[in-house]
Amino acid sequence: MKSGSNLEKILKAGHFAFTGEVGPPRGANVDHLREKVSHLKGNVDMANITDNQTAMVRMSSWAASMICMEEGVEPNFQMVCRDRNRLAMQADILGAYAHGIRNMLCLSGDHQQFGDHPQSKGVFDLDSMQLIGMVKKMRDEGKFLGGADIDVPPEIFIGAAANPFAEPFEWRVHRLAKKVAAGADFIQTQCVFNMERIREWVKQANDMGLTDKIAILPGITPMKSVGMAKYMKNKVPGMDVPDEIIKRLQGVDKKKVADEGIKIACEQIEEFKEMKGVAGVHLMAIEWEHKVPEIAERAGVLPRPEV
Repeated sequence: MKSGSNLEKILKAGHFAFTGEVGPPRGANVDHLREKVSHLKGNVDMANITDNQTAMVRMSSWAASMICMEEGVEPNFQMVCRDRNRLAMQADILGAYAHGIRNMLCLSGDHQQFGDHPQSKGVFDLDSMQLIGMVKKMRDEGKFLGGADIDVPPEIFIGAAANPFAEPFEWRVHRLAKKVAAGADFIQTQCVFNMERIREWVKQANDMGLTDKIAILPGITPMKSVGMAKYMKNKVPGMDVPDEIIKRLQGVDKKKVADEGIKIACEQIEEFKEMKGVAGVHLMAIEWEHKVPEIAERAGVLPRPEV
């Protein structure tokens, strides 16, 4: 498949991919968004543009993706199943493609009770697996979900998410297999802190032959503080932060905690570069975009290849 996606070209060429993430603003502050994106230019192969993450209203992902493109960074347009039915989803996919967007991440979405409109109605007309299948049908068969023909099919590079840390662990690799079967081209995982667990999950994916069919990009989130590490461990569902990470952060001078957090992230990236079945990493520097150039430099992933 040739989608015109830079990420697809990077992966097909066998390079170790390095992707980033940008949260759209809680308003129409375009200047702030451009400033955030500017730190990623030349340092990442693609940037995820989140879709009302944590069920908080933000600038729409497709609109923020277009601004991201104007700034010279390829976007990964995210779409959650929470807010739209299949009509709106297909319309937005066509609209995004028409404006030059070539990557898409298919997600279920955080439940609306966690956000700033808990009384809103969750749509969930399709789940993330069905959304992946719908995009594949539109792209490969040139057909809408209802069966009608599409005049110009959207050639989208299809992404999905995986959480190797949720229970029951034994089932996680089978859920990955379902996303591969549904049509996903690449996977970005939940933030990785438990390296032992991710090693086992990737090994299972290798043993099942899944890594031959899909590119796996583990999620990397540098810890800014001990408080952030404790919050992620205790308050964020599906997050697995081992005690040794917290102890390591507590063991350094308070002024050096953020630097230690970056050091841990870089150590993880070094291991992933050598791990069979891992095609790259996805850096989620949450509200810390200005640190992306430094992290990319320290992780030894620069310069990014031209493809």
